[in-house]
Amino acid sequence: MAHFRTPLALAAMLNGAIFVGEAAFGIQANSLSLLMDSIHNLADQLVLVFLYLAFILPRGISRNLLRSANIFNSGGLIGVSGLLLWQAIERFLHPAPVAGAIAVAAGIAASAGNWAVARLLREPGRDYVAVRLACIHNLADVYVSLAPVAAGLLVASTGYSFIDPLIATGVALWFVTSTGAEALASRDELLWPEKFICGHPDHEDAAPVN
Repeated sequence: MAHFRTPLALAAMLNGAIFVGEAAFGIQANSLSLLMDSIHNLADQLVLVFLYLAFILPRGISRNLLRSANIFNSGGLIGVSGLLLWQAIERFLHPAPVAGAIAVAAGIAASAGNWAVARLLREPGRDYVAVRLACIHNLADVYVSLAPVAAGLLVASTGYSFIDPLIATGVALWFVTSTGAEALASRDELLWPEKFICGHPDHEDAAPVN
């Protein structure tokens, strides 16, 4: 499965650039919604790195990495969303100015980057459930990354800085509910990813091999 390593590596590098860019511009713009999406992409980054390593390491180790990737993709995101909800409450109590134009530009760039990551994961996702879940996740992120864009536009047009943490709260709640539901619905695939390939359990090629 060496031909899958290149798109996975490129996806991980591109997602890393999205995370770093959103973090830097989120701090500069003082945008909680942009920082929230940045941390969300950090969770995605850990998943993509684990998935890439699963394709270059021996079968036994790769199985554990696939399982770890799935756990980070679900449990980790729920935990981060809870932290960001707390931060949103703090921001409501102590409003801070937000540079809306920066949030808009960074959000649009992140949305385009998430689309590109999903495209890179599409082919390997045909054979591996863990990669397919990451692909679907990044497709959803195309729209999630537009949340800072909406926040930036509304803050810039109204001058009400509380809109930024308000939208961040809504997205964080969506992360918690949607990720929890997906984790419950796909618990067998999340815990035993080596048994699933193309929707068929116990396929002999279910785990990547060297």
